[in-house]
Amino acid sequence: MDYPFAPPTALEPPAEWERLRAECPVWRVRMASGDEALLLTRYEDVRAMLADPRFTHHLTRPDAAKLADSETGGVFNDPGAAGDMTRGEGHRRWRRMMSRSFTAKRVNEMRPRIEELAHGLVDDMVPPADLTASFGFPLPVFVICELLGVPPEYRDRFSHWSDAMLNLTRYRQDELDTAAREFHEFMAAHVQAKREKPGDDLLSELAVIVDSQDGRMSEAELVMTAQGLLVAGHETTANMIGKMVAMLLADRSRWERLVVDRGLIGSAVEEALRFDANPNFGIPRYVSEQVALGDETIPAGSTVITNIGSANRDACAFADAADMVLDRRPNPHLAFGAGPHSCLGQALARVELQTALAVLLDRLPTLELAVPAAGLRRREGLVVGGLEELPVRW
Repeated sequence: MDYPFAPPTALEPPAEWERLRAECPVWRVRMASGDEALLLTRYEDVRAMLADPRFTHHLTRPDAAKLADSETGGVFNDPGAAGDMTRGEGHRRWRRMMSRSFTAKRVNEMRPRIEELAHGLVDDMVPPADLTASFGFPLPVFVICELLGVPPEYRDRFSHWSDAMLNLTRYRQDELDTAAREFHEFMAAHVQAKREKPGDDLLSELAVIVDSQDGRMSEAELVMTAQGLLVAGHETTANMIGKMVAMLLADRSRWERLVVDRGLIGSAVEEALRFDANPNFGIPRYVSEQVALGDETIPAGSTVITNIGSANRDACAFADAADMVLDRRPNPHLAFGAGPHSCLGQALARVELQTALAVLLDRLPTLELAVPAAGLRRREGLVVGGLEELPVRW
């Protein structure tokens, strides 16, 4: 069975999710590379895998599955400088250093500026508009550029570099090599500039860690950290803004309920993250030793993919799992992962999503889809899910 699965529409889940959860929660699938991996689809199995140290990031092992159709096998198989940052004590050390600077307090202090940027983008929108191009993608790019002290005019180049790093089938190997080289050269030069002339941004603060007496973040780690933050801060949140709005407008009673009750914005964002039927490829792991998972045994040396979208639709974990419940509380979804490798930028993503939704509700309460929801097109060939465009009017 080829993976990822093709859904019936951009906003609906593939039929395979429900069937595999019920009948075969550990299933052998074929990647774009032709290699095989094991797919997990149930909530409890996915959550357990994400927290289990036997499920490792050793995806460059000779027996690990390649994910993409490129020679290198995809972004997850990059054996570069990020290796120590993603495994064991090296990862714990990196997270400790990042958590000193990338704090919830710092993110919340950015909320007024994010709101200002969102209002500016709405000011420039003229109906009918593509919300993805005019709002969803620019907003997170402007935010992450300011956070890292990067000039916003590099936005289009970041979009291309991010897509290349998240490739499954969209780019040729020579295009991937060029993008990787350009991205690394740019970021290495930018990090050096921040060391020589620090500003009031996160990257300048992290650069001080490199030079401090007790700092233990290497130059290579700092460059990889900056690259990772740009990709994660741009691509995933940008795609989620479009998908969240599309979900709310697909059944316009959802949007109208939020127009009336802004107190639901926080829970609506969390529910959009859970309900997302087009989230991403999943989180891959390499199994270092044999693992028993329920009634199944996963052999050592297997590559395992978690399907977070399927896990978040599991009726064993969520009442009315197939419905978008805007006031769902609690909502222990796995959109940001779980355990020691949960998304470090989730606080920023939440603030951006909440602020984006609040501004759109305030400024464009009559917003509606300009095409039928079934006609929306998925972005194809990348690790992350998203919409090619989101035509709207008001």
